Amino acid sequence: MATVITLPISAPALPKGYTAPVASTSRLSAPHPTGHRVLLPVGHAHLDHLRLALHHAHDFESFDAHTATEREAKAAILAASGVSEDDLGVGDEEESAETLALDPKEWKKQDHYAVLGLSKFRYLATPAQIKIAHRKKVLKHHPDKKASSTPNETILGINLNQNTNDDAFFKCIQKAHEVLTNAEKRRQFDSVDPAFLETEEDIAGITATEFKNKKLEFFKAFTPIFELYQRFSRTQPVPGLGKLDATKAEVEGFYDFWYNFDSWRSFEWWDKEVNEGSDSRDDKRYTEKKNKSERARRKKEDIAKLRGLVDLTLSLDPRIKLIKQQEKEAREAKKAAAQPGKPAKKTKAQEEEEKKKAEEEAKAKAEQEKNEREAAKKAKAAAANAAKKARRQARATEEGAEA
Repeated sequence: MATVITLPISAPALPKGYTAPVASTSRLSAPHPTGHRVLLPVGHAHLDHLRLALHHAHDFESFDAHTATEREAKAAILAASGVSEDDLGVGDEEESAETLALDPKEWKKQDHYAVLGLSKFRYLATPAQIKIAHRKKVLKHHPDKKASSTPNETILGINLNQNTNDDAFFKCIQKAHEVLTNAEKRRQFDSVDPAFLETEEDIAGITATEFKNKKLEFFKAFTPIFELYQRFSRTQPVPGLGKLDATKAEVEGFYDFWYNFDSWRSFEWWDKEVNEGSDSRDDKRYTEKKNKSERARRKKEDIAKLRGLVDLTLSLDPRIKLIKQQEKEAREAKKAAAQPGKPAKKTKAQEEEEKKKAEEEAKAKAEQEKNEREAAKKAKAAAANAAKKARRQARATEEGAEA
């Protein structure tokens, strides 16, 4: 049996200035002295506070029960619609007739993003979005669901609706999911994405002659090109083309990055397959060797094309001319500062301004001289007319006197 031991401990006396605290009547505690517990009138926390105060009279049990009911109702609605809470319309794109008619045997030629309804996301689609899109397409195009929703028509026991290709598009869906969920296969497909190739053909084929003849705006013409190719960079983030007021360091950094562009793009997707049914090692070696050679050729052409675009951009960049002019002016200013007795050399802009001013003055002087000549001519003509008139009058007077 336990033994109770009483210890001789007594509580110390309260200080003389001690006063008992006043009990708070507020349901919420007072703000923390440091201000870290101040409830801001924004966000979910503030809304929950208002619901708790206005609709549940600060009864936490009632508020929790209501929140749980709302959560269950929302989950039921999402489950009935077959979507997740944050799918944001992923995979809801309608399939075109061309997409629905795809042949699963030609899976390397199909647009896997379009098959899963991810055309607007493409290489930016996340694994979660691919999963959501695949689930939606499976629920919509599964052969069992199609068979159950189509009434059977039979004659003499033969099902007229039976079609061995009913699940063709479903196979395309499964293949698209297989490719896009495999990192290596997706990298290969993204390298030759049909949408990228189409856009590349539209905007990356610009030439210096076309640029000058069409009087294109430099930044509007070349900014989309580099935004298109930046997806292939191993180094992120990728510097953009910038604007006209970019600094010399920014311009040099841009060209240095793109002249040393490290691309992960590859061309294995276009490899030729070994002939079906061929077990010959020589055929396999030959096909592999040819594929390797083709990949190297395409890679070399891709690098050369990008390098040509960078060269073209550099040759047409208006900032390069401005930078060179600023550097020239800085050198001349430095040279003038080193020789204080010698007058500073005028800049090109100053020379052009003086030349323009001299031309204007010469033109004004020529105009003034012309006006003076015309005025003198008019004055001379007026004097001649006056003299002629005076002679007439004198002659008339003489004739009158003789008469």
